[in-house]
Amino acid sequence: MEVDAHGLEVLDRRECLRLLASVPVGRIAFTDRALPAIQPVNFALDGSDVILRTGPGSKLGLAIQRAVVAFEADDFDPESHQGWSVTLLGEAKAVTDPAELERLSRLSIPAWAPGPRDLCIRIVGRYVSGRRINALAA
Repeated sequence: MEVDAHGLEVLDRRECLRLLASVPVGRIAFTDRALPAIQPVNFALDGSDVILRTGPGSKLGLAIQRAVVAFEADDFDPESHQGWSVTLLGEAKAVTDPAELERLSRLSIPAWAPGPRDLCIRIVGRYVSGRRINALAA
């Protein structure tokens, strides 16, 4: 097990993707009118890529197409002082191919916010990193 300078376990890509797949909500960091913005989103994984759905005219939908973004998800237990955080960096692209849209429509991406979610976005997972804190490291 690799440990960083702060005593946190360094997660390999495979474990990062396994953990990402275990939670329904993550956060996407993007640029909105030249300022940093972070928004929670429901998502699913397609291999090492994050798939999310949003409205075509939404602030998120307009801001992230063909942009490099960061995506983060985590899970922490304040009682045991254990948890993990995974960050994925990559280009966000609108999915337009009808066959791919049909295949991705079968992924379970629950919409918690109201409104249509007709724009499917793929974040190509180029760089994936994560850390886990264990009670002994706290």
